[in-house]
Amino acid sequence: MNQPLLVYATTAVLVLIPAFYLALVLLSPPPITTRPSEKTYRSKSSPKKPSPLPSLADKGSVDLSVIIPAYNETRRLPSMLETTLAHLNSPAIKSSRTHELLIIDDGSKDGTSALALELAIQNPHSEIRVVTLEKNLGKGGTVRHGMLHARGHRLLMVDADGASRFEDLELLWKAMDELAPTNEPSVVVGSRAHLVKTEAVVKRSPLRNILMYGLHTILRIVGVGHIRDTQCGFKLFTRRAAQQIFPAQHLATWIFDVELLLLAKQLGIPVAEVPVEWHEVAGSKLNVVKDSLQMLRDLLVLRGNQLVGRWKVTPQ
Repeated sequence: MNQPLLVYATTAVLVLIPAFYLALVLLSPPPITTRPSEKTYRSKSSPKKPSPLPSLADKGSVDLSVIIPAYNETRRLPSMLETTLAHLNSPAIKSSRTHELLIIDDGSKDGTSALALELAIQNPHSEIRVVTLEKNLGKGGTVRHGMLHARGHRLLMVDADGASRFEDLELLWKAMDELAPTNEPSVVVGSRAHLVKTEAVVKRSPLRNILMYGLHTILRIVGVGHIRDTQCGFKLFTRRAAQQIFPAQHLATWIFDVELLLLAKQLGIPVAEVPVEWHEVAGSKLNVVKDSLQMLRDLLVLRGNQLVGRWKVTPQ
């Protein structure tokens, strides 16, 4: 290599590296913050006066916490909650497992919190806690908030649309019993991969299919190709896994599932994938163009920050 070319190459590297780092800093989301009112909840026992939320760092006090992120869900939440409570309060389950539900209202404008509180009062046999975020944070930030304030020895995140069959929790629970018999750090994720060639997927909206196939290709590149379905909103964590994963989460947007699985991989936490039943429910808030571009950007930001060491996680 002649001297002028070497000078040009060195100059390009010296310019591009700082430019890349600066772009990464500018594109990275700010730290997720929590306002004082968001550290409280309302329930059937205290519908008007907020009570302080516990911390994930505390010792677990119920068998299962169900985290339900909700944004403008007055239409879909009642039926989802009915199915959920019917299962959790069935004689076989109720006699062997205590539970709580945390409905996290992500700054809704349609009265989701008020409806959730009304449903909590109507179902006195279950502990339903309603948390209201002052401003819309994003699904990932909403799930994170619920996880950080749950009491369960095991913690389940589930979408408010009721697309996943809640009874399939027992499939995840059984897999968790095998993976973590003493609740050591572990994750079990529901998977719709087995439905790819069935009517449930073939006849579902083009929006979700476009997102699914494009995302799968990118995920193989960023390092979670070993999980066939990263985006199913039905995931079970042991408390010890949640204590390591969720405090380290940075992304509050749709792609947060990928970050959780990457964190689990980096922390050496085993992840099992279990087929579950799923059906499309009208009312999706995804925008195929906007959210695809946002997912791609966030994936690049995530991997970039991890590669340069800005977002570090240390196995315990």
